[in-house]
Amino acid sequence: MCGIVGFTGTEQAAPILLDGLSKLEYRGYDSAGIAVRDGSGEPEIVKAKGKLEVLQKMTDNGAAVKGDCGIGHTRWATHGEPSTLNAHPHASDDESVVAVHNGIIENYQELREKLSKSGYTFKSQTDTEVAVKLIDYYSKKYALGPVDSIARAMIRIRGSYALAVMFRDCPGEIYAARKDSPMIIGVTDGETFIASDVPAILKYTRNVYYIGNREIAKLEKGKATFYDIDREEIQKELVEIKWDAEAAEKGGYEHFMLKEIHEQPKVVRDTINSVVKDGRIDFSGIGLTDEEMRKISQIYIVACGSAYHVGMAVQYVIEDLTTIPVRVELASEFRYRKMSLVKDSLVIIISQSGETADSLAALRESKAKGIKTLGIVNVVGSSIAREADNVFYTLAGPEISVATTKAYSTQLIAGYLLAIGFASARGELEQDKYDEMLAELDTIPEKIEKILEDKERIQWYATKLAGTKDAFFIGRGIDYAISLEGSLKMKEISYIHSEAYAAGELKHGPISLIEDGIPVIGVLTQPELYEKTVSNMVEVKSRGASLMGLTTYGNYAIEDLADFTVYVPHTDPHFAGSLSVIPLQLLGYYVSVAKGYDVDKPRNLAKSVTVE
Repeated sequence: MCGIVGFTGTEQAAPILLDGLSKLEYRGYDSAGIAVRDGSGEPEIVKAKGKLEVLQKMTDNGAAVKGDCGIGHTRWATHGEPSTLNAHPHASDDESVVAVHNGIIENYQELREKLSKSGYTFKSQTDTEVAVKLIDYYSKKYALGPVDSIARAMIRIRGSYALAVMFRDCPGEIYAARKDSPMIIGVTDGETFIASDVPAILKYTRNVYYIGNREIAKLEKGKATFYDIDREEIQKELVEIKWDAEAAEKGGYEHFMLKEIHEQPKVVRDTINSVVKDGRIDFSGIGLTDEEMRKISQIYIVACGSAYHVGMAVQYVIEDLTTIPVRVELASEFRYRKMSLVKDSLVIIISQSGETADSLAALRESKAKGIKTLGIVNVVGSSIAREADNVFYTLAGPEISVATTKAYSTQLIAGYLLAIGFASARGELEQDKYDEMLAELDTIPEKIEKILEDKERIQWYATKLAGTKDAFFIGRGIDYAISLEGSLKMKEISYIHSEAYAAGELKHGPISLIEDGIPVIGVLTQPELYEKTVSNMVEVKSRGASLMGLTTYGNYAIEDLADFTVYVPHTDPHFAGSLSVIPLQLLGYYVSVAKGYDVDKPRNLAKSVTVE
């Protein structure tokens, strides 16, 4: 959601803030702003509605705003319309306290009324301005220092927040507080940074602290000190980020999404190699033992968006290889369900960022009920990674495009490895089959490379779809799960109304939507279900649909039916989704490009949904 950056050091802050904000554009935003203090502590606040380039022009890329301590923000509107007035930073009435905020303050109306009675006035409709003035209220009324006034405000605030605050009386210092919204702090010689995500500071430092829930940090030049909610100082471990700065750059590609599609062979290989040692799956780094896997009687996979689609595909694989029943749940529904969880069950939370609000809440609810949890996440040190009982890190590296591609693929691989590992530990997979499946899994990266070599054909077909208003994706079993992801890719970046249906459900309603020329993409990689899905494609073609077939090499008869066909290499049907999703990612990408849209930053969407 919103992006936060902060800097205190010996360099001019504004250019660094703007550079950091540019690295957080993928999170989604509608306005941006910075506040910079010079040695006197007086702030210069500049903010603007619209793209970051508007703010960059206003400040001559930061050169016009002087000072070596500052905070910056990209806003994704929740309370109050997108506007310059509602943009962050916000300040107290006398500008002695200035802050930026990511999250939602649930009791802001109540607090606003209290502060109004105490003489405060409000310029914006945001909940953030309430937080700033609440901190100011405690600071002035009780003559408290920054840590104490922030702590008092934290006790009163309900909701989620990551706050970066500057005080007039503390030049060169930034104070941070966090609850349920992501925030990291980077330190290098004489300089300290704060950011919502790693890419914002990666070019400056790879040494970071993770500030925990309901904790406060004091940032000085080259130093960070941490406190709990009781204002007691606490110690933190400095962590080195392994991503390099180039991983967060486009590297010559037109868009991050295309770059990340092409990175999939490498990151899939890296994720496999992280747990496969000498031809055996080794989950010791994850913390799962064979004995624990044998005891599991039920698995719940909980996720949102594309991660939920991963869960759908992995469900088929786990249930086919083991006797463990699997349920896939949307995190936003799971957290509010009044349901009892099966004893000796495992809740698997899938999240790229490790900060997804609903998924994090589902994790905490599961733990509160005494259920074992496993996080599949991409970001080391993220909230889900820290709070889950066990963690399977996917090695996708930084993913900048809002529409996920490589993180999805590494999550899928992680799911396959868990399925094989569970089946082996429980004695439900013969050694020969185990060896065969691992050997086949090892071929997935090179097969993805083969698909990418044929992307020009998909680009040609995508131009034919640029004018369409509706599209449908159909499949059965794993192919249905992949259809869900293909449909999401189409709608989220090309804004074409797109739906995915289990092919067998067509005659239960969706077939009434088929009209002349409407594109229907059929996914057919499962041999046992191939003929059934072909029959469904015949049904929609007879009603005027234009067909694209996505199948494995050798099924050439599909060309007699489909108007356009894409082939993927043969693999074990359990793993076919890792191949069939690639053409669907490319299709969504090229349709968006053909329509002239901003592929990496689609409208109304944010990379990490850190609030409800």
